[in-house]
Amino acid sequence: MRTQVSAKRHPHDDAPDTAESFRRLAALPAGQQRDALREEIVEAWLPMAERLAGRFRNRGESPDDLRQVAALGLVKAVDRYDPELGNAFESYAVPTITGEIKRHFRDHMWTLHVPRRVQDLRNRVRFASQDLSGTTTGRRPTVAEIAEHAQMSEEDVRTGLEALESFTALSLDAELPGSENGYSLSDALGSADPALDTVIDREAVKPRLQALPERERAILYMRFFSDMTQSSIAEELGISQMHVSRLISRCCDRLREQVMRDAV
Repeated sequence: MRTQVSAKRHPHDDAPDTAESFRRLAALPAGQQRDALREEIVEAWLPMAERLAGRFRNRGESPDDLRQVAALGLVKAVDRYDPELGNAFESYAVPTITGEIKRHFRDHMWTLHVPRRVQDLRNRVRFASQDLSGTTTGRRPTVAEIAEHAQMSEEDVRTGLEALESFTALSLDAELPGSENGYSLSDALGSADPALDTVIDREAVKPRLQALPERERAILYMRFFSDMTQSSIAEELGISQMHVSRLISRCCDRLREQVMRDAV
């Protein structure tokens, strides 16, 4: 015998009177009869779930997907609802369905992982901007206005605004607006400067160079900064080229050893 869900309505929109059906559902053992009653309850509440899904339209997700997520939240609410607690089902179902939809956006719609705090700031900024849109005709609300309305700091508002504009990532292969010849974002990206490693090495060796004896420091300067040959240095200092070669090798080995020891 098919079990019927009462058609009596609550004052709340899309809220069928299923209190008795939930009490019967809780008493029924697992089986076809219980599954059939559960399905009828879900169908009775489905219009409300779809109405809740409609609140999240125009946010980058298809209406069909939103309805499916809302339906999933409704099924979870039906399965977890305990009529013995005495609360109306809609008071439990609405936050459950809404939470499921928000979780879907958080887990599936952001291209990159975004901290929960930033997502919350984005939502607060968006809601505040919507509330203020009627009072700031012809222009966007300012950061200060949003901060005052949402009781946020201006820094948090700026973070929320940045997240609001960064819901999805732009492909590096996407052609830049106004560009010609297929100029893409990847063409505008810089690359690592190999000179940065030289800067690090130079700064590491600088104090060691300053600690060298004056003659050895002068020899290294003439060889590596003035680009003088070893024979020219030997003539400048009045020593043999072999002596210059030994001094350069000894200084370089000492500097290398000292820098490597400091890096450990």
